[in-house]
Amino acid sequence: MSEELIIRSAAPTLAGLKTGSLFPCRFDSREQFTDDIRGINRRLGRKGLRLLPLRIAEDNALLYLYRPARLQQDLENAEARDILARAGYDDFRPGRCLPRLLSRFRGCGEFPHEIGLFLSYPPEDVKGFIENKGRHCKCVGCWKVYGDAEQARRRFEGYHNCTACYCRQYAMGVSMDDLSVPAS
Repeated sequence: MSEELIIRSAAPTLAGLKTGSLFPCRFDSREQFTDDIRGINRRLGRKGLRLLPLRIAEDNALLYLYRPARLQQDLENAEARDILARAGYDDFRPGRCLPRLLSRFRGCGEFPHEIGLFLSYPPEDVKGFIENKGRHCKCVGCWKVYGDAEQARRRFEGYHNCTACYCRQYAMGVSMDDLSVPAS
């Protein structure tokens, strides 16, 4: 797994601007892929980051890079907890929510839309998406917005600028480890 893929897909998470990022990854060898995940977790764990495969198929995976401490803060939001409770979550600690999310990814036929809560999407937007079945949003960027569109546009622009900056830095030889901001 390339550092470039992680940087291109998850720069705002590496920079500490987002709780988590979700991205696909192709691989040739499942054994090598597992070793890559372990190695990345050893390296980025020191910065307060963790990489978790949410779904694995024959030669590809859906990966979740996240900051556990920040996820804990996000899951303390009352509206987020209400959304999770409606989706069958009964414990709101990350160590309990992530296994439930994994089982929903692997067991249900549809995409678990509460994933937005694990990716720094505002709870009002996650709730709006679920209630409106993805229709009638105010604007679209990294996610569909049902709440404060102007604030969301600023965040989208910040994420875009961060990704562009991190890609330039990486191209100039700065490593993923050096680009990863330590947990505060």
